Formats: sequence, C-alpha cells, structure tokens
Amino acid sequence: CLRIMLFLRVVAVYGTLSDLLSVASNKLGIKATSVYNGKEIYLTKDHFVHFINVDPQTDVKFHEELTGSHTDWLTLNVGGRYFTTTRSTLVNKEPDSMLAHMFKDKDAWGNKQDHRGAFLIDRSPEYFEPILNYLRHGQLIVNDGINLLGVLEEARFFGIDSLIEHLEVAIKNSQPAEDHSPISRKEFVRFLLATPTKSELRCQGLNFSGADLSRLDLRYINFKMANLSRCNLAHANLCCANLERADLSGSVLDCANLQGVKMLCSNAEGASLKGCNFEDPSGLKANLEGANLKGVDMEGSQMTGINLRVATLKNAKLKNCNLRGATLAGTDLENCDLSGCDLQEANLRGSNVKGAIFEEMLTPLHMSQSVR
Repeated sequence: CLRIMLFLRVVAVYGTLSDLLSVASNKLGIKATSVYNGKEIYLTKDHFVHFINVDPQTDVKFHEELTGSHTDWLTLNVGGRYFTTTRSTLVNKEPDSMLAHMFKDKDAWGNKQDHRGAFLIDRSPEYFEPILNYLRHGQLIVNDGINLLGVLEEARFFGIDSLIEHLEVAIKNSQPAEDHSPISRKEFVRFLLATPTKSELRCQGLNFSGADLSRLDLRYINFKMANLSRCNLAHANLCCANLERADLSGSVLDCANLQGVKMLCSNAEGASLKGCNFEDPSGLKANLEGANLKGVDMEGSQMTGINLRVATLKNAKLKNCNLRGATLAGTDLENCDLSGCDLQEANLRGSNVKGAIFEEMLTPLHMSQSVR
C-alpha cells in the first residue's frame, strides 16, 4: 500500500511504480517520470512540496522495482545475439518449461551473465526468436528461410510443450503432398539405364499403373506390392522377378518370360497371360501360391511344375496349357477351361473342379491318375 499525502489528504495506491507515477501525475497535474529513492519521496510543483511516503513492508514488489533488485526486464545473450524481454514473458505462459525455471527466481539456476549483464544461453538465436515471440503473444510466426525442424528442436530443448504441438502440425502441413502419379515408361527406362546390371533394383510399392513396360528386361527386379494394374508387360522378361502381393489386375503379359517368378498372393484378376513361359530349364519353379487369377487368360502357356496351390482360377482360360507336374492342391478351378491341358503328374488334391472343362478324351482313369 502506498500513501500519498497531499495537503493532509491520503490517497491509497496499489500496484507498481508505474501505477504510482500515473496516480501522482493525475493528482498533482504534472508529468511524473521518476522518484527519489529514499524514505520519503518529493514531487514538486510550483513552490509547494508534496510528500509521498513509501512503506516497504507493505509493498515488497514496489520496493524491488525501486531498488532494481528483481526487475521484470532482462536481457538474454543467445548465441551472441541479444534479446530484451520480461521475466513474466519467460515464466507465465509455460510455467513448467526450462526457461520458466531458469528465471522464476533470481539466480535459482546460477545463470551466467556476460560483461553487459545479459544472461548467457548457448543456443541458436535464429531458432530462439520464434520461441520468444510465441511466449510473448501465443502465435507461431516463423520468418521465411527458418527451418521449422530447428525451431521444433529448440522448443523441445526448452520444454515449451504447447509450441511443440503447433510446430508438429506446421511441419506436417508444410510438407509437399506425396506424388502418387504413375511412373511412365520413359522415367523407368532412364532409371534402368542408370542402374548397374548387377545391382538389385527395388521397385517395391511403386505405382506403374497403366505404364507401357512391354519388351523390357525386368529380370530380378523387386516389384513386391507394386501397382502394375493395366500395365502392358507383353514380351517383357520377368525372369525371377518378385511380384509378391503386386497388383497386376487387367494387365497384359502375353508371351512374357516368367521363369522362376514369385507371384505369391498377387492380384492378376482379369489379366492376359497367353503364351507365357513359366518353365525354367534349370528346375526353378514359378510360385503363384495364393494368387488371385480369376478370369485370367493363360491359353497356351508353359507351366510345368508351377505352384498354384490354393490359388483362385475361377472362370480362367487355361486351354492347351502345359501343367505337367503342377501343384494345384486346394486350387479353385470352378468353371475353368482346362481343355487340351497336359495334367500328367499334376496334384489336384482338394481342388474345386466344379464346372471345369476337361478334354473329352480325358478318361476317368486318367483323371484318377492326375489327382493325388
């Protein structure tokens, strides 16, 4: 409490030194800008003397402002750059942050000061400025050319939790949208030419939808989970390529070399694989286990020893295919055209052959020999 004595009038003033000066200016009709720091403070106007008596016991905050022992204003030296701010700015918005703990109580952390009395902080001034401005007004404002990741790292260092959330959202929004557009033949050929022959080419998960990849040498390439739907792969060399879980629906693979290919659980529904070669002279067998081959046209394909276990070939055309020694156990062959196929030593155990078309000359005896 401050007591202003003006011609025996007592006026109570609460607050800080600035509040006192404002009241004194209004009451005395002067512009009070400073006071004398003593037991009694004199503000003069004309030839009259007015007494302002300060009781430090009842206004500690005011006494600290007068003596400068705990001023709200302070200067920070952050990485060689000076920032002037208030203690309340550093403390109030994020009371649990490192900055708040550093400046909440004077010298609580033994803060080091330079020759100018500024508190030394060994951090990047470029990234500190947006943090200080956020503590001032609560808005995240970052100048052009400032890396948001750097600001985020500083925010984490100082423990400004609410700012961390803002920065993570801003970083996510600033990132360019992922380009899911299909890769063209020209782009892929350039990619192939830039890759050494002996290097493993990984195209896992890439989008080739609708691309013309016909007659290209695609041996040993990893197309796992790639989007190859509606692609033209006619006459392509896919020897030992990995097409596991790839999408080949509606694609054209006529006369393609598929020796030793891996097509486990791939989706080739409606694709055309006429005249393809799955037969590897070295004995490496193509693996199409669990593949979706509904409605595919594989007429005239060489598939000796192929693994089609539990694959779905419903309504597929396998006319005149060589399926000698093929594994068709558990395969869905419903309404499948198998006329003219060589099924000697093929394993059809547990397969669904409902409505399947076989060669008329295939006798029950031959069928019993084919099914194990």
